[in-house]
Amino acid sequence: MILHFCPRAEWEAARAAGTYRAESLETQGYIHCSTPEQVHIPATLLARGRTDLVLLVLDEALLPVPVVWEDGDPPDPGGMQFPHLYAPIPVDAVSAVHEWRPETDGSFRPPTFLME
Repeated sequence: MILHFCPRAEWEAARAAGTYRAESLETQGYIHCSTPEQVHIPATLLARGRTDLVLLVLDEALLPVPVVWEDGDPPDPGGMQFPHLYAPIPVDAVSAVHEWRPETDGSFRPPTFLME
């Protein structure tokens, strides 16, 4: 299962446009994605305390190109790799959208509701 987190307003705009384009697609050439077991790491680093995030569950079979597993940005000291998508996400490739709230300290925890 591949996930991407973003602000709800960006997802709503993407639904109207038919595709989701993260800023990183323009600046880095790809959209950062994660597995359920690792998504909390970049979320805590990049979006600590944000209460407007949603988790997009991506159907890999409906993505326009295969994801590429690469080092994170910054690279994980343990060598963990993350799935990167070198294309916009078609709205039809999003199989579910979940609200995702931070813990009281602002950090994010793995979305255990997706790992059951």
